[in-house]
Amino acid sequence: MVKSKKLEAYYAKEHPFKDGIGFLRGIALKTEAKEDFKWSIPVYTWNNKNVFGICKFKSHFGIWFFNGVFLKDPKNMLENAQEGKTKGMRHWKFQSLDQVDEKTVLGYMKEALDNQKKGLEVKAEKTKKVEIPELLQSELTKDTALKTAFEKFTPYKQKEFCEYIAEAKQEKTKLRRLEKILPMIKEGIGLHDGYR
Repeated sequence: MVKSKKLEAYYAKEHPFKDGIGFLRGIALKTEAKEDFKWSIPVYTWNNKNVFGICKFKSHFGIWFFNGVFLKDPKNMLENAQEGKTKGMRHWKFQSLDQVDEKTVLGYMKEALDNQKKGLEVKAEKTKKVEIPELLQSELTKDTALKTAFEKFTPYKQKEFCEYIAEAKQEKTKLRRLEKILPMIKEGIGLHDGYR
């Protein structure tokens, strides 16, 4: 019941793309996907596997296809979710409701479901041992609650935090990033949870 309330709240909240995501939901409900709520967005599943999700951002709204790499994409609408990092996920962005063609979107959603039924999915790579940057390690050593919270994350999410700090070139950037992620770790929020 909690998921249902969060799901309804997501679609009911006032924002510039409320009508757009509502329209996408109407299309999604015409498929045989099961509606769920994960990572703070509506996710549509088949046989407990994530197939697509409906999302909104500041400047656009759209659909995440979890294994979109397998879609034929005849209209050439799909973008790699995160170039260089994302293997399977693809994103279809809209800036306005009039860009959404119901028949085309429904076709993509149905193809994504068919691909899932065929077992077409990108397997997650096994995450190697996480190398924790010195700055973060120092904080984990000082704060046992922080360390416990960090250890509750999957190795993949731990790695995202570590890379976020390690990839920064300047020390001040590393410190600013550290300051950003410490509260997230304590609250159990992954670095990219808002986009998943």
